[in-house]
Amino acid sequence: MPRTQRNDNFIDKSFTVMADMILKLMPANKKAKEAFVYYRDGMSAQADGEYAEALDNYFEALTLEEDSNDRSYILYNIGLIYTSNGEHEKALEYYYQAIDLNPRLPQALNNIAVIFHYQGDKAKEAGESEAAEALYDKAAKYWQEAIRLAPNNYIEAQNWLKTTGRSQVDVFF
Repeated sequence: MPRTQRNDNFIDKSFTVMADMILKLMPANKKAKEAFVYYRDGMSAQADGEYAEALDNYFEALTLEEDSNDRSYILYNIGLIYTSNGEHEKALEYYYQAIDLNPRLPQALNNIAVIFHYQGDKAKEAGESEAAEALYDKAAKYWQEAIRLAPNNYIEAQNWLKTTGRSQVDVFF
């Protein structure tokens, strides 16, 4: 039974009904509509913490989806799951793929920076200060790009960039 038929709360049921109506009216081919159903079911499973089910749906959506922008969001969500599971190298692969398809995806750039910063902290704790600084520099590069795309977001990252001397520019609107 598809996930959309198992939703048992009012909000999920309402969303499903609306999404199904939009899907029927949407001017898209059958393959694109089917990809959307898998993507929607993947998001629902992900929200419920059912990561294996979410990944199955996302990978199925990837086999069907042809639009590069839509594919970038599927890849981004796959990266989120791997990040949540602590599989950072795998997450980075999917974030990079998402950015390759959609370079204007600041949330993927932010998540890459977060992973590099985390790895920098781990290297610092292990007494590997040179490796830590290199990882922090990578984090800074990705945060600067994310902030350039979304200047009012990532305030903590902006503060970190300033306090560590990795950015001298204030970006507030």
